[in-house]
Amino acid sequence: MKRILSIVIIGIVLMISNNVFATGEDAVVPASAKASISGKVLDIKTGESLAGVAISVEGTNIKVYTDLDGSFTVDGITPGNYNLVLSLISYKSSLVENIKLNPSSKENIDIKLDAVR
Repeated sequence: MKRILSIVIIGIVLMISNNVFATGEDAVVPASAKASISGKVLDIKTGESLAGVAISVEGTNIKVYTDLDGSFTVDGITPGNYNLVLSLISYKSSLVENIKLNPSSKENIDIKLDAVR
């Protein structure tokens, strides 16, 4: 019986210490304080919307694609400074730097890509 009680106490201590020392996006910022980025990706010369552009948020595993209208939305981002990397076949890759996201902010940006010649 003492052995089972010791195992249970050790398990509880480990769970509590794991929560106290947890580090990560969700441990620090509540879901209600997450930010988002949305916008549209266009061809720099024609102004046409670009569908299927891959948009990655540097420093995260977040990757989204533009829809048929060239629009995109990235939700649930922890506040901070981020860079976006955009890529599409037949277009030069683009880097959008230093997007500052505050808690609960909704940034809206339009991005223009240049075709490879």
